[in-house]
Amino acid sequence: MAYIEMTSEKKTKNGMMRALLKYIVPLIISIGLCYLLFTGIDFKEMVAIIRDQCDFRWIGLGLVIAVLSHIFRAYRWGIQLSALNVHAPAYALIYSIFGTYAVNLVFPRLGEVWRTGYIAQRQDAPFATVFGSMVADRLADTVTVLLLTAVTFVLASGELMKYLSENGESYAKIAQILASPWLWLTVVAVIALLWALMTRKNSGKAVSKLQNAVKELWNGFAVIVKMPGKGRWLLLTLGVWGCYFIQMYVVFYAFPFTASLLHTYGVLVALVTFVLSSIAMGVPSNGGIGPWQWSVIFALGIYGVGKAEAGAFANLVLGCNTLLLIVLGIITFIGIALDRKRYVSRN
Repeated sequence: MAYIEMTSEKKTKNGMMRALLKYIVPLIISIGLCYLLFTGIDFKEMVAIIRDQCDFRWIGLGLVIAVLSHIFRAYRWGIQLSALNVHAPAYALIYSIFGTYAVNLVFPRLGEVWRTGYIAQRQDAPFATVFGSMVADRLADTVTVLLLTAVTFVLASGELMKYLSENGESYAKIAQILASPWLWLTVVAVIALLWALMTRKNSGKAVSKLQNAVKELWNGFAVIVKMPGKGRWLLLTLGVWGCYFIQMYVVFYAFPFTASLLHTYGVLVALVTFVLSSIAMGVPSNGGIGPWQWSVIFALGIYGVGKAEAGAFANLVLGCNTLLLIVLGIITFIGIALDRKRYVSRN
């Protein structure tokens, strides 16, 4: 009896720790970064810049492009699911993507689990199978971001080095981090540990779970190579990330100070801002709130935009995108409720 109570208590503590890491830590990161963000910006000046200088037509066009990117993502995921013999209708896939982003605003990273559960339940498919395809979807995005980052940093190396040389403190900090032996020792140690865990035989329950999880994730990713429709999948991937970039490019025309950057530096300034903001989305937070603005302000600062102007741009663009996700989330959950009602009545 005492053992059962201890086990129950341990499970409760583990559950609380997982909840803390999943929800509380990202919320703290978002609040903390937003606090630091706004302490360095005159809020009244930022509002005045938005009111007096913003052409909201470009923001509206950017939001239309954002919706299109979500639809492309839904169709792309549908190809992966079909290869696993899970055939969901297009509207259900679109609901799943809209709902993912809406849920992530409140519970970071839970949106992916929600969309997996929604499609698995609706199509009566194994959760692990659908989850593997979702992870493959996200891993493909990670690879895309890495490729874009490499290309962008090569193309923009001149401006980046110029900025760092003019901001000696930032350059010194980055150089110190990269030159630290502890960084590289940590990287080697982590790789060695993962390798040891994955190749270990007759391992314990926890290690076996990790090995099985990695295998499932790999199987979900490997389906991309084997599945029919790889050409369409690649085109839709270009569509998703093309829309993301075009949205960033379009909203640059919403303010005169960002539009002038396009005239001076060309498309590269939008690409640098886009890539840095994409990397920032990997930081656990509620819908990118906090890290996204920081990355955009940093990117615009490289090209000489003041913090008040950059803050106005970043906060308006993210604020409008967040409002769009809320609206799409409401539409989604109403649509799912009606769909479930029709589905149940047919059966």
